[in-house]
Amino acid sequence: MLTKASNKINVGGQAVIEGVMMRAPKSMTIAVRKPDGNIVIKEDVWHSISEKLSFLRWPFFRGSVAIFEALINGIQALTFSANQALDEEDTPMGGWSIFFTIFLALGLGLFLFVALPHLLSGFISQLFGRRLGVEDILFHLIDGIIKIAFFIAYIWLISLSGEIRRVFEYHGAEHKSIYAYEAGEPLTVENAKKHSTLHPRCGTAFILIVLLISIVVFSVFFPFVPTFATLPKIVTQGIHIGLKIVLMFPIAGIAYEMIKYSSKKMEKPLMRMLTLPGLWLQKLTTREPSDDQLEIALTALSRAIQVHNEAMRLSDNYVRNEKE
Repeated sequence: MLTKASNKINVGGQAVIEGVMMRAPKSMTIAVRKPDGNIVIKEDVWHSISEKLSFLRWPFFRGSVAIFEALINGIQALTFSANQALDEEDTPMGGWSIFFTIFLALGLGLFLFVALPHLLSGFISQLFGRRLGVEDILFHLIDGIIKIAFFIAYIWLISLSGEIRRVFEYHGAEHKSIYAYEAGEPLTVENAKKHSTLHPRCGTAFILIVLLISIVVFSVFFPFVPTFATLPKIVTQGIHIGLKIVLMFPIAGIAYEMIKYSSKKMEKPLMRMLTLPGLWLQKLTTREPSDDQLEIALTALSRAIQVHNEAMRLSDNYVRNEKE
């Protein structure tokens, strides 16, 4: 989840196994409660690839970068939390392990939310009396509805697991903690408890926005794509699915910019209304946390802010020394 408040740094969070990961622009902190009740903290100074490649900070580029980096951070955080929650020794993931984990996660996600809905849309469209093609808006509307249905069904199915429900409670704790931070309140359990578990800039809402935008983008783009009538049907389907996968990157960039824009206009009634679907969906992915879980989220948030501020101070000192 991305947050931004006046005079405050950007802070992102993710619930993990028996804990919470918080990331500031210059830091990433994971707080996990071990089986013995103690809290273990892992904190690091963090650097985005966009610090070296400035064009990746441009609008519509930064969204794809943020998502990819969030995926890497999320896998690292989940690995650490799983080891700590099981009271095992933490073994950092190597570069190849992270690569293959991300590859498998992306592959599964693209199959479930791009390839399979596309193929099912062609089959279901026959119920309308004719086989719709990618040049038809109705085809992409059916495609989008299938994606959203898959997404909701996936969340509902995993929520049946007791372990996942615990993660959803930490998800609620993450939101409450960041609400307290945005409000400028001291980061205490009592202050965090009074806030909602539903946040308009949650990753769950972001995914919903991506799915909705994809309907519009695909409907506008595909009527201009050649029909490839001379190619075998399976090849044509593969080309269309490949184009959809490529388009997911600019779509994610558009969704990211919409999230950032909404964070500055939440006082507008129209903007609050537009965020409602994302908030409703979070009722599936968040639960009311306990005080112990709020303590974990607040610990991660506090340390992330402190490490970020220290990294910024050292960076400023380095720049001054270089100038002297």
